[in-house]
Amino acid sequence: MATDYDSPRKTDDDLSEDSLQELQARRMDKSSASIDVEDDLAESLELPGADLSNEELSVRVIPRQADEFTCSICFLVHHRSQLAESRNGQTICRECAA
Repeated sequence: MATDYDSPRKTDDDLSEDSLQELQARRMDKSSASIDVEDDLAESLELPGADLSNEELSVRVIPRQADEFTCSICFLVHHRSQLAESRNGQTICRECAA
């Protein structure tokens, strides 16, 4: 909703003058507005590059390095500088320990 910042603002006196019936009428007018959605239009829209069914992703996986650990709570691999503590041989990162 666009706001016209140059228009004069209502004062507290102006706001108190609005009757309950006027406010309820405005509410009913706003709620009665509906948006017509065409199902055929939504189905016919095609996003650019949306058909990825024949694509194959290739990602190079690097094994965990000697200076990294896997958090036993979030299961993410972190650098050892993110190690907060070890409980019963399980390593916990700083984010999960907080």
